[in-house]
Amino acid sequence: MSTIIPVPPVTTLAVAGSSDRFPVRRVYCVGRNYAEHAREMGFSGREDPFFFCKPADAILNVLDGTSGAMAYPPKTSNLHYEVELAVVLTSGGRNLTVEQAQDAIWGYAIALDMTRRDLQGDAKKQGRPWELGKAFDQSAPIGPVHARADIGELAAGAITLAVDGVVQQSSDLSQMIWSPAEAIAYLSAYFELQPGDIILTGTPEGVGPVLAGQTMTAAIEGLGELRVQVQEQAV
Repeated sequence: MSTIIPVPPVTTLAVAGSSDRFPVRRVYCVGRNYAEHAREMGFSGREDPFFFCKPADAILNVLDGTSGAMAYPPKTSNLHYEVELAVVLTSGGRNLTVEQAQDAIWGYAIALDMTRRDLQGDAKKQGRPWELGKAFDQSAPIGPVHARADIGELAAGAITLAVDGVVQQSSDLSQMIWSPAEAIAYLSAYFELQPGDIILTGTPEGVGPVLAGQTMTAAIEGLGELRVQVQEQAV
């Protein structure tokens, strides 16, 4: 088969302890999935989960497993960090039960849902989509994937984010309103999920701005750390 332009490369993630790679199909993100974060954003209660997407090539792949760098994105003066647990799927389907959704999870990774908060806020006020605020280049730094078979289920454990060593977000995975499996099952009623899909499962309270020159250190118990430095905007 000939193509008019070269076929774009497939985005892949590193796999902890292996030279294998995990190919990415789609990236789904759960919004407001921790009660305290929902409250700080002006909401409360166990509302139905909602989702937005990032393109697969928005992933910033941290190859060495510990540290990487992202450029401060253009058209914003209010870049926010959001630490999240990412789950990766090796099976899928429609209308999954919670048990089937759990079985579809192959592994877990630390992720950052970087957000141009000013652009997201403007979009909300005008009733517009969030892509400009959420789906920009390098907006999803993700560390290596850890196999569920090796580390077990991640239903609880500390999740934190520090900026230049000062802790800004601190919670526990058990504080999710919707567990990863529940969110996946809910999502499967709207999309036919496939192997290679990734779900970012929401962020705890304490989101805030990060500046060029600062370093974010995200940590999830059982998955280690992910460090990302924000660099000056590329000219």
